Parts: sequence; C-alpha cells; structure tokens
Amino acid sequence: MTPQDNWRKSSYSGSGDGNACVEIADSPTRIAVRDSKNPSAGTLAFPPEVFAHFIEIVKGERHR
Repeated sequence: MTPQDNWRKSSYSGSGDGNACVEIADSPTRIAVRDSKNPSAGTLAFPPEVFAHFIEIVKGERHR
C-alpha cells in the first residue's frame, strides 16, 4: 500500500487540537493508522474487518 496520498483525519478534528489526532489510510487489504503530529514515526496496519470491529467497539463505549 502506498497511502501517502490517502491519509485523512476525522471530521471531528476541527481547529485547535485538531492537529493532535490520528490519521488513517485505507486500501482493500488493510487500514493504516499514524500519529498526525509525528507521521514519520511509523504506522500500525490492520485488516479492514479488524479495524471495523474496533471502531464499532469505540462507538459503543462512547454511548455508555
């Protein structure tokens, strides 16, 4: 995967602390995650189904 043109931040990342979040880039086989403050520090990559499950858990925790 060459995600350099595919990195994006959450739409919730507004101004101020909006630069202190994670970015993601996706491909058909994996989702990559990196720190927006230090993008050259490395990335984590997950299969799409694992990342989707993680997001569902996070959304569920937010509503408790």
